[in-house]
Amino acid sequence: MKTKKPDVVNEPDLEYTNHSYADYLSWQMEEVVELIKGKIFKKAAAAPKRIHQKVSVELSFRLTGFLKGKKCQVYTAPFDVRFPENSTADHKIHDVVQPDICVICDPEKLDDRGCIGAPDLIVEILSPSNSKTELKHKFELYEVNGVREYWIIHAETQDLLIYSLKSGKYVPSRLFTTGDVVELAVINGFKLDLEEFFEDIE
Repeated sequence: MKTKKPDVVNEPDLEYTNHSYADYLSWQMEEVVELIKGKIFKKAAAAPKRIHQKVSVELSFRLTGFLKGKKCQVYTAPFDVRFPENSTADHKIHDVVQPDICVICDPEKLDDRGCIGAPDLIVEILSPSNSKTELKHKFELYEVNGVREYWIIHAETQDLLIYSLKSGKYVPSRLFTTGDVVELAVINGFKLDLEEFFEDIE
């Protein structure tokens, strides 16, 4: 583990493990990156597959329509979610991610740069290049920071796994797939018929 901070912050050292949000804001990179525990995680250089984008657009459209007139708000990537530990100062924040979709019901967590604190819902849509990050590092990050509900959608196999936060730990659902109707625990009344949803995607 490296302990010396790189001298040029707009050319970040990928092996350095104590980057902050202040560093993140100064970088000039073509790739989309996220910070987890101060370490850089690069998102795929190429655009996501078309199915990934269709799922993201359709689900965010449905959530936005359902939440119209309510206090909860829907945001899609690119949208920074910062998880502060003991301070909200930029140089003290070491976790910054860009979920595919998130829902925030506390307007106090929103500012001009995104969300600071845990969204109520995060949705990640898996692709071959990001599944390890989503399943391990982000799972731990979202759990410890109190994201109340975490959806993982595998677009190509048309299934969904839901993690619900109970007593500070995630409890997994069974694997939902075509024929199932799922409900959001954090937003009363929102239901998703997976068969109908994925038929619309196709």
